[in-house]
Amino acid sequence: MSAQVTLVGAAAVPCGRIQSPRDAAIQSLEHETLARCVIDALRDAGLPKESIGALVFSHPRPYTQQRYFGTFMANYLRIKADGLLMEVLGNGMTGGLAFDQAAQAVASGRADVALALGVNFETGTPSAEHMNLSMRATGDLDFHVPFGFTPIAWYAMDAVRYMHEFGATRRELAAVAVKSRRHAALNPLAQFRKPISVEDVLAQRPIVEPLGLYEVPPMSDGAACLVLAREEVAKSLGRPYLALKGRGFHHEGAHQISEVPNDMIALGSAQRAGRAAYAEAGLSADDVDVAELYAPCTIIEVLVAEALQLVPRGRGAAAAASGETALGGRIPVNTSGGLISRGHPPYVTPLYSLVELAEQLRHRAGERQVKDARIGITSCELGNYNAALVHVLEARV
Repeated sequence: MSAQVTLVGAAAVPCGRIQSPRDAAIQSLEHETLARCVIDALRDAGLPKESIGALVFSHPRPYTQQRYFGTFMANYLRIKADGLLMEVLGNGMTGGLAFDQAAQAVASGRADVALALGVNFETGTPSAEHMNLSMRATGDLDFHVPFGFTPIAWYAMDAVRYMHEFGATRRELAAVAVKSRRHAALNPLAQFRKPISVEDVLAQRPIVEPLGLYEVPPMSDGAACLVLAREEVAKSLGRPYLALKGRGFHHEGAHQISEVPNDMIALGSAQRAGRAAYAEAGLSADDVDVAELYAPCTIIEVLVAEALQLVPRGRGAAAAASGETALGGRIPVNTSGGLISRGHPPYVTPLYSLVELAEQLRHRAGERQVKDARIGITSCELGNYNAALVHVLEARV
């Protein structure tokens, strides 16, 4: 049994600093923050909580105080489920996997309605603790971690290689950050909304050369909830909705940084996952109207846009500088502001991408609305795109 999966409701809280310091007298609680998203998403969908048959949570960050969070949350919301209740974990892909598994619950007939949801608190966590965990996830515990190798370091190597291979300039890469901030200025969910210029980007202190402060993601807290349903349910609601048209996944068999020689800036997993998603949808990159890409740094937005054939290879940075990937351009990318301006609460970031597509494809994005948007694409990754998960969605009104 394979039912058409639709997205009928979405809600999120603004990205930013929500987590309380550990010694604060009054604490912001993860389950209370996420509960507001669930209420808002169900209201957006026009469905009661009794209709929910499955809940798939992004696994909370290691810093969460409440363990076995999913079942605790079901109790807090008083939601019973016959189909599925689980937590998933997959580094930056975590939110995407939650959506993917919720979609599977609907497609298989285990649930008529499913939630994909999660909360990410990290800004109140000491930086040393946060970085220690990040480095231990980056690569080989014995080989990479002793040298302080961080995720931003591998993205910086990507940037250097890209500029060497294709003659891209620092100003062109900086244009990605400028575009992202211009989009974020129009997004009430965005963490950073003050406009910036190329000169502002280039003037910032370096994080890892050649990437500066405005070209890397901030620490962010956030929470989001998506409501998925069988198309029969979606049609009965009498509201615009999104149909999940295609899905693609590929893992390269490499753990983030690989010792096997490869084309480090081709992002082969994104290429393969994208081709699979387009094929299942019966569409091509030329059909895409808006893209929300998991891109922790300016260079990664460039590389993923190329891997998904939204722009020609070697032209991604130039496309950003020329306005081709901005609102009003040929193919708007990261109209939400993306990870570096909207914010990056890692385990739920892919859910925020889907919230943005829900707004764009239902024509509710206000000043950042892409005209006549009908087809959207999202991507997410496990680490330096050693694995990629891609979804293609279509507006149904």
